[in-house]
Amino acid sequence: MDKQSLLLVVDEDPNFQEIFSKRLTAEGFEVAHASNGAEAIEKAKAIKPSLVLMDVKMPGMDGVETFMKMREDPETKDIRVVFLTSFGNPEEGIQNLNSRFSEEIGALGYIQKTEDLDNIVSKVKSFTQPA
Repeated sequence: MDKQSLLLVVDEDPNFQEIFSKRLTAEGFEVAHASNGAEAIEKAKAIKPSLVLMDVKMPGMDGVETFMKMREDPETKDIRVVFLTSFGNPEEGIQNLNSRFSEEIGALGYIQKTEDLDNIVSKVKSFTQPA
């Protein structure tokens, strides 16, 4: 499988991980999982995914904190990250998590988990295209 198709999905909800991963796998992606920030950092170091899809709200270290720690580590600093959020309106949600905020801290953007699964997969595909 080519490197461009290796994704790391970070979310503490096993049901979301399973449904999301099955759909991404059906679209030709190879998917690895992590259920918290610490595990995400270790997996990212080990597998060097082309893209990390990181839930914002997780117990312990949240997605933003995990992302910032990844940026501080030479082994993970260049791994591309897209935030996943279940907030209905990210502009009013956690820490103004919107495209501008995501880009300001160095992430590619965000995807709302409440969107239609086809739209989510389409956005993931757009984020995995070569720059």
